[in-house]
Amino acid sequence: MFTTVEANRQEQLCGSIYSVSGPVVVAEHMTGAAMYELVRVGQEKLVGEIIQLEHDTATIQCYEETSGLTVGDPVVGTGKPLSVLLGPGLMTNIYDGIQRPLKDISDTSGSVFIPRGVSAIALDLDRQWPFVPNKDIKVGDPVVGGDIIGTIQETTLIEHRVMLPPKASGTVKWIAEAGSYAVRDKVICIEFEGKDVEYPIVQEWPVRTPRPLVEKLPGHNPLIPGQRVLDCLFPVVQGGTCAIPGAFGCGKTVISQALSKYSNSDGIIYVGCGERGNEMAEVLMEFPGLKVERNGVEHPIMDRTCLVANTSNMPVAAREASIYTGITLSEYYRDMGYNITMLADSTSRWAEALREISGRLAEMPADSGFPAYLASRLASFYERAGHVRCIGNPKREGSVTVVGAVSPPGGDLAGDPVTSATLQVVQVFWGLDKKLAQRKHFPSVSWTLSYSKYDDALRPSFVRVDPDFPSLRVEVKQLLQEEQELSEIVQLVGKDSLAEPDKLTLEVARLVREDFLQQNSYTPYDRVSPIWKTFWMLKNILNFYDLGKRELLDAQQTEKRVTYESIANYMADEIQELINMKFMDPIEGQDAIVEKMKAIHENIENKFRSFTDS
Repeated sequence: MFTTVEANRQEQLCGSIYSVSGPVVVAEHMTGAAMYELVRVGQEKLVGEIIQLEHDTATIQCYEETSGLTVGDPVVGTGKPLSVLLGPGLMTNIYDGIQRPLKDISDTSGSVFIPRGVSAIALDLDRQWPFVPNKDIKVGDPVVGGDIIGTIQETTLIEHRVMLPPKASGTVKWIAEAGSYAVRDKVICIEFEGKDVEYPIVQEWPVRTPRPLVEKLPGHNPLIPGQRVLDCLFPVVQGGTCAIPGAFGCGKTVISQALSKYSNSDGIIYVGCGERGNEMAEVLMEFPGLKVERNGVEHPIMDRTCLVANTSNMPVAAREASIYTGITLSEYYRDMGYNITMLADSTSRWAEALREISGRLAEMPADSGFPAYLASRLASFYERAGHVRCIGNPKREGSVTVVGAVSPPGGDLAGDPVTSATLQVVQVFWGLDKKLAQRKHFPSVSWTLSYSKYDDALRPSFVRVDPDFPSLRVEVKQLLQEEQELSEIVQLVGKDSLAEPDKLTLEVARLVREDFLQQNSYTPYDRVSPIWKTFWMLKNILNFYDLGKRELLDAQQTEKRVTYESIANYMADEIQELINMKFMDPIEGQDAIVEKMKAIHENIENKFRSFTDS
């Protein structure tokens, strides 16, 4: 399982290079090869994957730089598809697109660059892990694939549930006792049809094959990234699909990193597929110092994070494979019963890798040079997300949420084939606005472009926060819509021509935009906003709006002289309190902040009461 090239396979299949075109290598004398089989190319044994077969000729997608390969160099088959090793030790690690650990490569080569043909095993095969067997499994018990046979404390946040491989089944002959074991050590023996099969802790799975599940379930728990504009206006469920399209510099990576830092996921698989290497470096520098709170205890955030880096300076072909590596790792932890979020930054660069390989194969191009199968490839990737009932015992549910950043050239969302193909399959769209980014309004999520199709599914979750929350969400969306219509009128005829209630609408909408939707990711008090803080901020702002509007409408009927300016002057202190709400640090605790918010709510009501009396 752990050898890079199987000796018996070398004798069976050894072809030779016929032609080389960038990452695409054509090999002849490949009779007996299989589609998607992993091969070793040339004298340096570069990693490649067969993507086309015709007679005895195989077309190979090479995952490393192919310069120096010559006609006649050997091509050796391994007899297995591109697979990943799955076991304890994945979290806290960083891999390249085909699951080679970058730290181990750096240690062995002594270079910051990945040498060609380097081979590194994804997991430390000698490291000892504390294995605790499942007490419910006894000798003679029937077991099937996915059954949890024991646990290992992988990190402070992840209890690694050691599972039988999906295709295993039979009767338990023996199970290992509690103790320290390496991942290659056998921990269970199963008898099936008179044959004994021993299984280690680690297992292998081909990346292009989705892991099996019992059934997909509708998602009902919200994924909470701690960004008010996302939590409140455009929520996503755990097990949902989401796209973040936006031009260069709009903040796609910052939103992706905020999701990885502060979301309520059990685990994060962050795939940098084609974006700049400095962004992964930033993650590696920042994340080790960050903490996440669970049950009142702070844990290092890297304890729930696995990074897959295949940045713009790495081979193009491996970029295409990296998202499959990431989604397979996500499915593995999902099968344990965890809620996992996978971030792909960015799928546009992945699609460009697809385009390059397609061009090398001389396939007929479609829109913008992308292959005709771009939409189906994107769909098959996003389809692997979902909230599922996992195979095996005990019964459990898990989820994979896929968030894909899309970076269309020039920020043209309408004309980009990757964006339009993505929008056909995702349920949530966080469209980033270049104008908002230029005005330094972050997160630059456009409230006019963006949408979420999970509003109805998440309504019970919002009701659990507070029964008023769903109605407040509808009201704030209407308010922002009204503001957009009014601002067009203001541009034509000026603000003075508006009715007094409309002036109030504009000012409160500005308050919502600048002090509620805007959020600074680099401040300790506002980098993350818990859902209860989001609710109370919204409640207080809209309470001020409702009371002010009522006051102005009553004044119109009674012919009292009340203007927005008179309300704003009288309520100046309360408006300042509304502005200052974002500066309340969640570290103070929920009870303390909610008390302050309730006090602001009462102050506003009392002040309006005295305004009416006067």
